Amino acid sequence: MLLSARDLTKRFGDVTAVCGVSFSLEAGETLALIGASGCGKTTTLKLLNRLIEPDAGEVRLGGEEAHQLPAHEWRRRIGYVIQSAGLFPHMSVAANVAVTPRLLGWEDDRIARRTRRLLELVGLPAQAFGTRRPEALSGGQAQRVGLARALAGEPEIVLMDEPFSALDPLTKDQLIEDVAHLRAELGFAAVMVTHDFSEALRFADRIAVMQAGRVIQAGTARELIARPADAAVEALLEAPRRTAESVSAAFASP
Repeated sequence: MLLSARDLTKRFGDVTAVCGVSFSLEAGETLALIGASGCGKTTTLKLLNRLIEPDAGEVRLGGEEAHQLPAHEWRRRIGYVIQSAGLFPHMSVAANVAVTPRLLGWEDDRIARRTRRLLELVGLPAQAFGTRRPEALSGGQAQRVGLARALAGEPEIVLMDEPFSALDPLTKDQLIEDVAHLRAELGFAAVMVTHDFSEALRFADRIAVMQAGRVIQAGTARELIARPADAAVEALLEAPRRTAESVSAAFASP
C-alpha cells in the first residue's frame, strides 16, 4: 500500500468539513474524489498534503505517518496540481518546474535534465518554452507546466485539485488523454478532486463519492454505475448520461 487515510476529520468552528474519511491507494493507482461543491473533497486533499492539519485521523505514505516529518518535508514528497496552474509569475517556465528539485538540494545538472525531460513529456520543449514567463502561456500550456512542476521531484504520488475544470472542452479532452499517458509512462499514483463524473470515468481506477464530508460510496466506475448506493450517487451519474443521450440524439437527427 502506498497511501492510506484513516478516519480523517476536520472541523472549522461548528462545521465538520470532513468526517471519518478513510481510503487507501496502491502504487500507480488513481483515485478520484468526486461530489458537489462543499462536500469536503478539496479539504480532504489538503489534509493529505498537510496544507491543513486534521482534528482526528492519520495519513500514511509508504508506511510513514505524516507527522513523523515536518510539514514542509512531507509536502516535498508529494506532487500537487491546482486549478489554473498557480505558477510563480516572476519565474520562467523552466524555473517554475525546478522549484521542488532545488528545495530538495539536487545538483544543477540533475535539475536541468529532469526539467528538460518533463517539459518534453508535457509537450512544451524547453528550447521553445523554457525561458517564457507564465503570462505568455495559454491556459492549457500553463496547466501542463503545473503538472511538470508537480512531477519534478520524482514523487510517488500526485494530488490534483480540479486540474481540468478551467479549460475549454478541446484543451481539457487532450490534456486528460496526455496526463493518462504520462501516468502510464512515469508510474506515479494520483488522487484527483473533481465534480465531473466523466473526468473521473476517463482518468481514475477507482472513484470515491463524497457528500457532507463523508465518503458515501467507493469503487470502480463500473461498480458505481451498476449499484449506486443512494440518490446522491445516482444524481452524479445522471449528468453524463443526459449529455451522452443529447449528443447521440443530435448525431441521429437528419
